[in-house]
Amino acid sequence: MAESPVAPRPEDTKGAGRLAVGGALGIAAALVTLVLPSVFLWLALYSPGGFFSLGSTLLQTLSLLVLVGAILFLLSLLVYRLGFAALRRIDPRFTVASFLCLVGTLGFLLVVVAAAVLLGSTSSLVTCIHGQPSHALTCLKSGEPLGAYTAAIGFWLGWLGGVGIVVGLSSAGRRFARRSLYGGATLYALLLLVLIGPFLALVYVVPDQQYLLLVVPFLALLAPIFTYAGARVPPVTVRRV
Repeated sequence: MAESPVAPRPEDTKGAGRLAVGGALGIAAALVTLVLPSVFLWLALYSPGGFFSLGSTLLQTLSLLVLVGAILFLLSLLVYRLGFAALRRIDPRFTVASFLCLVGTLGFLLVVVAAAVLLGSTSSLVTCIHGQPSHALTCLKSGEPLGAYTAAIGFWLGWLGGVGIVVGLSSAGRRFARRSLYGGATLYALLLLVLIGPFLALVYVVPDQQYLLLVVPFLALLAPIFTYAGARVPPVTVRRV
């Protein structure tokens, strides 16, 4: 059966606009939470000196970035959910995505709490890490178990929210015939798979999990970029004829 474009309904325009805003917030969140901290840690490890030395000042800065980024991720997930909720009114395929994003919102609230705990425990983390930034998750578990397990629970709830984003963007890509939305869904799915190892390390011993962290900033940045690129263009829905 062939597909033909039809004029978008108001819900389509509203939903696509919210997905674009969610993507923009996701870009900002990835930059603040993952890209900048990764650069700072790389400089502290391979070119230490001044501010870029693995000490309390740097870790306090990184903790603050994580806290701000967690709030941005929370806002991004909220706006994604609002977008899927608008589209759900005319397309039931977005119902599951909207519900999972609501679950993920609760998860990121816990991540914000864990980030606040991390901000207050930088001195003990400095002693534990000993120049190995990849050990931060393990050190958080040993030094602040409440914060570690709060982060773990929040992560898995947030992970379900990420599944909701994948489902919703896949449906949006089909509804609007946008390959970039499919690309965003694929990149988010890869990010979810990669994140399993490092966060399992909060509870279990996962060999070489630190190497998975290297690709996380790239996936976390590219996924919302593709989403923003696909959703910011005025939507055109398709129907089978």
